[in-house]
Amino acid sequence: MAFHHVALAVRDLQETHRFYTEAMGFELAKVVVAPTEEGGWAKHVFYDTGGNGLIAFWELHDDTIPPYDPAISTALGLPIWVNHVAFDASVDELEPRREHWRDRGYDVMEIDHGFCISIYTVDPNGVLVEWCANTRPLDDSDRAEGRRLLVDPGPALSSPPEPVFHKARRTVTAS
Repeated sequence: MAFHHVALAVRDLQETHRFYTEAMGFELAKVVVAPTEEGGWAKHVFYDTGGNGLIAFWELHDDTIPPYDPAISTALGLPIWVNHVAFDASVDELEPRREHWRDRGYDVMEIDHGFCISIYTVDPNGVLVEWCANTRPLDDSDRAEGRRLLVDPGPALSSPPEPVFHKARRTVTAS
């Protein structure tokens, strides 16, 4: 079953909107404005990802909510790569998407994971965002290996993939 949407809090809704419409190419689908439980209010903003699902963001206006950092990994003390959001792409789409990001001022990291290739950048909220393209279908041998590794208390480590870094062509500026 597919996700309907994933929702994340934001620091700056306008910068988030610019990133997800201009850099990601998503279309604004819906905005809901409603009161919060403690007397504040919030905007719940939904974007069509072009697939079979949405991504949503919360702009919170409620003094009872303490200050927060919306970076879903680094705010928890984790490396940025741990919690991230990955969107489906084809292999043929990766280069144009990578260059689109670079043209808009975002650094890009590219990794060939063996079964998929990914490009990554960071959104205005400190969230790692990924376009991921499968390079082969996963099969019964992948699932069998997964079941074996899942319960192995001391698995052999794979060699880490070599990232390729692509610097932005310009600096991101606030709208």
